[in-house]
Amino acid sequence: MNMTSLAQSAYAPASAATHTARDIEYHAFAHVTGRLAEARDGAAETGGLAKLAEAMFDNVRLWATLAADCASDANQLPRELRAQIIGLANFARTHMSKVLAGSETVDALIEINMAIMKGLRGEAGEDGAA
Repeated sequence: MNMTSLAQSAYAPASAATHTARDIEYHAFAHVTGRLAEARDGAAETGGLAKLAEAMFDNVRLWATLAADCASDANQLPRELRAQIIGLANFARTHMSKVLAGSETVDALIEINMAIMKGLRGEAGEDGAA
């Protein structure tokens, strides 16, 4: 093990411990949204539709996880916000089907995720989004 690897392994637990739930949610949205954008931009390439489908499936899984959490009585978010999140999860699922059928684009899913990311970073009031 070299010194760099040793230093990285020594500081990794401390670094991970400083991430808040909002940070983790933000990074999950950033990862999925990046994959959606990459797949959209490469949709015309060989295998592009499969990559787009995989990225959208990951997006739906993320939203389904959030919806399941919001459906829990233990969730401390206001009921109205929880209902809105569940509604967005349903939209993501139905919109994915429309994208795969060719009647819609993935852009709406990317925009929603970007708005959520802004909200998680406390930027929601700047342009009226999220």
